[in-house]
Amino acid sequence: MVGRRALMLGGSRSTRPVSKRPPGWVVYQPEEVKALVISLAREGKTPSEIGNILRDEHGIPLVKPIVGKGILEILREAQMAPKLPEDLQNLISRAANIRRHLERNPKDYSNKRGLQLAEAKIYKLARYYKRKGLLPPDWEYRPGMITF
Repeated sequence: MVGRRALMLGGSRSTRPVSKRPPGWVVYQPEEVKALVISLAREGKTPSEIGNILRDEHGIPLVKPIVGKGILEILREAQMAPKLPEDLQNLISRAANIRRHLERNPKDYSNKRGLQLAEAKIYKLARYYKRKGLLPPDWEYRPGMITF
């Protein structure tokens, strides 16, 4: 499937709700949803994990139509937002795992290429986040840095 519709589909071919209003069957009030988001963040959950838990366990399909803000905005207001954006953090941990694998298996050339690709994505994403102001201008990725 090519075109605009393909961009709106998820991996499981599911589409996001069209309506900007919360569904009628959601029983949570905005303050309750905020409290849930903050309590899950205190447990150490990432924003995407919080969204999955709210969807799967609490029946909240999207936070934004209910509260008027996304999960990350709620966490920023509560000063609980992660220091690094989640996608950048995941790429850094992937590069660290590949680097650890290559120390044990130095002849694994396909994973050497995978490390190059992962680090290229890190550099590109870091430039984007510096431009957007989400990373300080002097932030720098050093190969081998582990930020777990």
